[in-house]
This record gives sequence, structure tokens and C-alpha cells, in this order.
Amino acid sequence: MRPSVLITKRIFPEAVELLRQHFDVEYHDTDDGLPAEELLRRVKGKQAVVAQLTDKFTPEVIAQLDGVKIIANVAVGYDNIDVPAATRAGILVSNTPDVLTDTTADLAFALILATARRLFEANKFLMEGKWNKWAIDLLVGQDVHHQTLGIIGLGRIGRAVARRGRGFQMRILYSDARRAPEEVEQELGAVYVPLEDLLRESDIVSIHTPLTESTRHLIGTEQLRLMKPTAILVNTSRGPVVDEAALVEALRNRTIWGAGLDVFENEPKVHPGLLELPNAVLVPHIGSATVATRLKMCMLAAENVSAALQGRKPPTLVNPEVWSRSESRQDAEG
Repeated sequence: MRPSVLITKRIFPEAVELLRQHFDVEYHDTDDGLPAEELLRRVKGKQAVVAQLTDKFTPEVIAQLDGVKIIANVAVGYDNIDVPAATRAGILVSNTPDVLTDTTADLAFALILATARRLFEANKFLMEGKWNKWAIDLLVGQDVHHQTLGIIGLGRIGRAVARRGRGFQMRILYSDARRAPEEVEQELGAVYVPLEDLLRESDIVSIHTPLTESTRHLIGTEQLRLMKPTAILVNTSRGPVVDEAALVEALRNRTIWGAGLDVFENEPKVHPGLLELPNAVLVPHIGSATVATRLKMCMLAAENVSAALQGRKPPTLVNPEVWSRSESRQDAEG
């Protein structure tokens, strides 16, 4: 009997076909996520799950995943999965890093430019027929070139944003829980500073930290007050890193100049205050949304599943200690 795989939501068909070559596949071919009860019903008898961010694998859900060997998340982030609980249960967890790095960095920089130069406001102004003459201060914005770019989280995507910033001859500051190697700092021309200093000195702050208990509401009222009144905040990481209510007040009161957001606290819901603000540039979690990148993400998730179910180490494991334990057990039995 062939192993069985559950795909919880619609993915690119090439990845589905890759899995069907080797496994029995139950494919939930819609954009609607599965509630916990339905997820548990469908996962019975399955050895793998291809999941997305809307699938919540709490400790309670993971405790009932009998026989599941791997949860393959189609995303670089995996805050929808309780990884410690999966590790205790001996379940592999994988994500899709690297393949989306440059695409997401492009989107982050697009938000920087759109917010600084008020592109959404300008487009709306023109489309509504309000442009009837040129004026010296019509829709004036902020410069990006030669400004100070502060990056919170100098991982793969943060580094890619820094490289783009260097193309605009920007001064690069960064803050992270762990300082980058010296050679990385030299390559990027990036200077490590505490978060408070980064917020005070930066003209543009771009967030690229994962969502953890320590980063939830990392940016709130106190942090926003440290920023310049001409500063821009961009978030392409995870919505709950920013306290949306505090951000609304900061934008409304012009504590900061503007914000560009690809992610939100309670997706797909958006704080109603943000929707009313002309200085908020909002897009619906499209950081990795190019045809090529989303295809690569789906294929990488399928490759992780294939490897796990065929006795090979999945290429992008989040919890490799589970694999190590499995190998040690096999060696002992051998």
C-alpha cells in the first residue's frame, strides 16, 4: 500500500502531480482552510500533510496526528505550527526558505518606495479626475536614496533588502537577537545597533523578524514614539509583530510619516482604522506572490514530503533533531 498525503488547500498543480506519482493524495482543492475538526478527520490514515499558514497545528491537534511523519508548510514562516509539540511527537516539520527571499525583498522595497513617494495616493488622485494642474507641492513625499534604512531581523530576506538599500546608497542599520558574522556586516555595509537606536536613527524601518512570543507586538506605542515624524515603517514578516492599534494612532497623529504593510494581525481582517488612512499602503500578503516563486514553494513542500516518506532527509527541515533521533534509532535497530 502506498503512503497517503493530505493537501489542505489549493497549491500549484505541478506539485500535486509530483506527489501523485508516488503517493495516494487527498487534495482539498479550494482556497478555504480546514477547521481543526475537519483537518483531523481528513488526516486519519495519512502519513504527511502539505499545509499552509491558515492551518493551525496546536499542541492539541498535533497530539491527534497518529501516523503523520511530516507537516510540510508552504511558507518560510511556520508560526502556525507548534514546532516543540511536533518535535516531542516525533513529527518532522519543514518550510520553504530561500526560494522566496528575493521576491519578498522586492515587495518590501516596493512598499518602501510606494509609501515614501505616495504612489497609491497619487494613483487614486489621478484616477478620480482630481489632477487639473501642476503644483510645486503636489503629493510631495520623502526621499529613499541616501537615507538611513533600519532592518529588524537580518536573516535571508533582511539581507536581501539591505542589498537593495545599498543600490540606493542608503546607510544600513540592523537589529537582531543575534549579531551577524563580521563578513556579512562588511558585505552589506550594515551596522549593528540596539533596537531603540535603530528606531531613533532610521528614516525607513523594515521588519523581517519571525513571529515568536518575544517578537509579538515588538513594535508598539513606545517604539513608534521613538521614530522620526518623517519615518516609514514597512512590515513583510508577520502581522502580530506590530501592534496595529498603536500603529493606527501613530499614523493618524503623524507620529510617523507612513506605513507599508503586507501582513496583518488578524488576516484576512484588517484593522478598520488602517483602511481609512491615506498614509497606509496596504497589500494582501503578497510578499512571495510571483508565479515562479509560488511554484517553487509548492514544489519544495512536495519534495520535503517525498523525501520524508521515502526514507530520505527532507531538504528544509525546521526540526532536524527529529530526523537525527530517527536515524539513531534505525542505527541501533540495525
